[in-house]
Amino acid sequence: MDSLARKVIVVGAGPVGALAALYFSHAGWEVEVYELRGDLRLPENLSLNFSKSINLALSERGINGLRNLGDGGKLLDEVLSMTIPMYGRMIHTGVPGEKGESQKYDVRGRFIRSADRARLNVQLLDALVLKDVKLFFHHGLRGLNLDDRTAEFEMIGTGERVTVGADLIIGADGAHSATRRLLQKSVRMYFEQVYIETLWQEYEIPPDKETGDFKIDANHLHIWPKKDFMFIAIPSIDKTFTCTLFMEQWRFDAIGESRENLLAFFRENFEEVIDLVGEDSLVEQYLSHQRLPLISIKCRPYHYKDRCVIIGDAAHAMVPFYGQGMNAGFEDVSVLFEHIRRHPDSMADALASYSAYRMPDGHMINELAMQNHIEMRAAVTSKGYLFRKAIEEALYAYVPWLGVRTMYSMISFSNIRYTEVVNRTRRQRVWLNAVATALLVGGVMSGLWGANRLGLRKVG
Repeated sequence: MDSLARKVIVVGAGPVGALAALYFSHAGWEVEVYELRGDLRLPENLSLNFSKSINLALSERGINGLRNLGDGGKLLDEVLSMTIPMYGRMIHTGVPGEKGESQKYDVRGRFIRSADRARLNVQLLDALVLKDVKLFFHHGLRGLNLDDRTAEFEMIGTGERVTVGADLIIGADGAHSATRRLLQKSVRMYFEQVYIETLWQEYEIPPDKETGDFKIDANHLHIWPKKDFMFIAIPSIDKTFTCTLFMEQWRFDAIGESRENLLAFFRENFEEVIDLVGEDSLVEQYLSHQRLPLISIKCRPYHYKDRCVIIGDAAHAMVPFYGQGMNAGFEDVSVLFEHIRRHPDSMADALASYSAYRMPDGHMINELAMQNHIEMRAAVTSKGYLFRKAIEEALYAYVPWLGVRTMYSMISFSNIRYTEVVNRTRRQRVWLNAVATALLVGGVMSGLWGANRLGLRKVG
């Protein structure tokens, strides 16, 4: 990498942008990070309206991205120390007093981790300060001149504009990426944007007043599924649960601003939640918290020559139902650096190689996240889903040499490419269906043969 450019601008100081800046800093680059919003480390910027993020589920891909940073695992250890293991989903009927049904994520006991987005982001920003990376907050990207290798930023509040030069520009500025929008002026980019009908609204379950502990099991992701909508709860390190109501606009409209309508809706669908949140707090949170959209974005390519590349949500924003948004973004950073190392003498080749390699995986996890929306709100209670999951897990546990694994296990507990996970799952299900059919046919034929033998004996 010594012969390559040495200054990089990272647009976006969220978790993915911060990790990308750390990677380049560790590789000896001069790094500057520009962020539209304020410094998340300041108390006034910790409100819901600032972060606008569902609690994060950190799994193997994200952990591997932190592991590959090259700091001896120091940052990874720090991050993991502030997470909570979740061993599975707890499926609730919604009836007070009824214990939920635990569905483990992995037959071998592996787990994902609940991570507070703001806290994780602060840990990454603090690591950047230790590396003397320059951070510029309240700077909005307004222009890119990629032929001149410059970016223009506007200082929010003053309107002052500043032009900054760099050898490489990294766009990690989220689903509504200004970098991606400006990049489209330089490349013929395929772009697809979809808003789903479901909105999300955040709630909080406080700790138990008497014990100060979690009110429900802290080592599960809790789901109250209702086929077309659902309520989920994810544990936080402060003994609260960050909760999300996923529901279509028309259901929110039907409730309106009425306390009576809201409580009637929760009594019918999520009665247990009323006791957990508290009746007055539930109403207050419903009336004050925003109902936010869920977006899915696909695009290609991800780069322009040797000068600009987009990563994370800027390249492949997805709905949150597979818990892979940040994990995929962290994996982007690690994979990008793999391609830079493979092409030490040409950044153009490195970015082209990365873009071609990563784009199919970005598209695939977008589609899987969409599919998992249906699984979480409806399929988790279906007998067919539970039966197939039990068969796959039994084969994985007792005859591992067959190579049978659930798709969820491969997505969350491995670093197999998303596209390859889908290909393996398809081949696996064809094989399993063939075996099941053979066993069924064999059973029927054995039954007929036995009945025929019995008939012959009676005749004789």
